[in-house]
Amino acid sequence: MALLGAQLVITLIMVSVIQKLGNYSFAKWLLCSQGLYRYLYPDNNELKNLAGVPKERSKGKKGGKYESNGKPETFHVPRSLEIQLETAPVTALDVVHLRFYTEYLWIVDFSLYTAIVYIMSEVYTSIFPLKDEFNLSMVWCLLVILFSIKILLSLTKQYFTSDESIGERSTCIVAFCVFLLIAMMVLIVDEKNLEVGVDPAYDSFFENASKFLDSQGLSSVGPASKLVIKFAFAVWAAIIGTIFTFPGFRVSRMHWDSLRYYGENKIKYLLLNFNFALPFILVLLWVRPITRHYLTARVFSGMEKPLMTSQAFDTLRIVLVVCTAALRVALMPRQLQAYLDIAQRRLDVQKKEAGRITNIDLQKKVASVFYYLCVVALQYICPVIMMLYLALMYKTLGGHAWSSLLYEAPPAAPLPAPPAAPPAAPAGAEQYQLAWENLKMVFTTEVCRGVLGFATWWCSFAWFVTTALGAAYQSYFRIS
Repeated sequence: MALLGAQLVITLIMVSVIQKLGNYSFAKWLLCSQGLYRYLYPDNNELKNLAGVPKERSKGKKGGKYESNGKPETFHVPRSLEIQLETAPVTALDVVHLRFYTEYLWIVDFSLYTAIVYIMSEVYTSIFPLKDEFNLSMVWCLLVILFSIKILLSLTKQYFTSDESIGERSTCIVAFCVFLLIAMMVLIVDEKNLEVGVDPAYDSFFENASKFLDSQGLSSVGPASKLVIKFAFAVWAAIIGTIFTFPGFRVSRMHWDSLRYYGENKIKYLLLNFNFALPFILVLLWVRPITRHYLTARVFSGMEKPLMTSQAFDTLRIVLVVCTAALRVALMPRQLQAYLDIAQRRLDVQKKEAGRITNIDLQKKVASVFYYLCVVALQYICPVIMMLYLALMYKTLGGHAWSSLLYEAPPAAPLPAPPAAPPAAPAGAEQYQLAWENLKMVFTTEVCRGVLGFATWWCSFAWFVTTALGAAYQSYFRIS
């Protein structure tokens, strides 16, 4: 078997490393070793002292926290109470009980291991090009993408299972309809304007699939029509846009708060804004008249040729996606701290309100911020992980090369066309082997470029749209 080679050795080594390094986690390091601190809610005695509530002699247990009937002690305090919350560093013992902690740990660490496998496979294939082997690193990348989608679907599902999330549920339904409409509009745009590659991919798929069916002696009118395939793409795009909606809103809120707290440092301020604007730049890279025409076709005055070749431009898009993901991960602790600071800001806003609030509600208002820390971390990191590994699959299966940015690579040899009619019918395993080889010719490099190119661009587009809408809300509608 061709799979029993160096690629399988790389995979087995990484599986062994995962087993040996079970106690060492990059995801846990991001949360617990980057100086994050959480806010502690005030206990009942502190609230009573600040509000002037007379203390009653404890008849229950646990120092008066419970009444004699076993229920938590409840009393009212003014909303305008001056409360300065104490802070404590975030430790591993604190985060282990948070919601979706296991999912956060798994997706971040598995993404890191997948990146290592991918880098090792790229180095190996650059020295020993693959012929009939399948690139096993693509299986790792596909698993990361599927895990990311599953986690985002699980987070979105919470809005449909909770009775208190009527507004969020309606927002998801509206987002699905809007993104479905946008996706159908995008898919009918000519390739001369938006080069997502769906039309060339379908043409290649239709031609090779028809030849494959003929070579197998099967009577068929051909694969599914272009309209059906584009509608399936639009439904998938609408689902991705829906599960990106609230993560995009959350990232916009964290970005807005980060600018407020780190605006004095000009370098950090610039990095935060550049980090927020990168998805918009990625979206423009697929708009042919704006980017590809100026970089690969137009010859500026004083120059003899364009700035870069078409192959170099394709690689540049992938490199920028990788840089976007790296910058997002680097700024992740800063963004998460901006989220944790919401606890104190909630009480600062509450001071301006009239009336009274129970001690239980006030404590929940503070404690719930840290309780959802891993949920917010997943909303921040999962869309970025999806974009990154879709781009890596787009690079490998699409036939692009990292070296195209440095020098012009020779054109790839065209794939042999599938046989128009089957040769002498072989028997046994040879027959299945021939069918498998013909089937691989159906899913050509052109098909992979179209599918993965559209997926990569759409994830960037959906991420940009949701964060832009969130930024507009923070600018014009948010009170604090």
